[in-house]
Amino acid sequence: MEYFPLLELSEEIQALVVERVARNSFQDLYGLKASSKSMKALAERRGVYHCYDVLSVPWEFNMPSSLLKSCYAEGNPRTLYIKGVQLFFSFGLKEEGISLMKRATDTGYEGVVYTHAMTRAIFWCDGQYFVGIPRESVQRIGKLVRSVKWGWGVWHSDEFHQHRVMFISAYLPSFYSCQCATHVERQCLCLWHIDVTKDDNMCERCF
Repeated sequence: MEYFPLLELSEEIQALVVERVARNSFQDLYGLKASSKSMKALAERRGVYHCYDVLSVPWEFNMPSSLLKSCYAEGNPRTLYIKGVQLFFSFGLKEEGISLMKRATDTGYEGVVYTHAMTRAIFWCDGQYFVGIPRESVQRIGKLVRSVKWGWGVWHSDEFHQHRVMFISAYLPSFYSCQCATHVERQCLCLWHIDVTKDDNMCERCF
């Protein structure tokens, strides 16, 4: 197998490669750091902490708090997301939490774009942020949400459940009355059934 001569590239290009690896894979980044002293030095630059995909770290790995703090200090979107969700849902600090989620959203990080939009809609009846979620992202996120069935409801507060009921009661009537798709396809509230009946005729809001 022929290997790409990474070390023969300019340091600027090497740094961009390290940042991309940090964004895509925790394991690959540590493998890259172990490959040479120069790679280790590049991987410890401040810009890499901004790109670090802390959500890809295996659960069994005890991530040093100093690493998370460094990522947070560099405005890492995933740590802003984690901290925002923690402040909002665990500590009840809604303004601080939603502010951090919005900062992460502004970077274009797909996961928090959905979380921020849904949180705004459920707690403040503010659905304006849904338009920022592309259709392909909705499909990926929907599959991800339904794949984590074991966690639903375990850590949600009573306030969340109350707002969720209000959200559903407010949105479902307009969903059923919209003319963008046939009413027959919407008789079942099963998320799987709604997903498989989606087509190009469905409007952005219903999608």
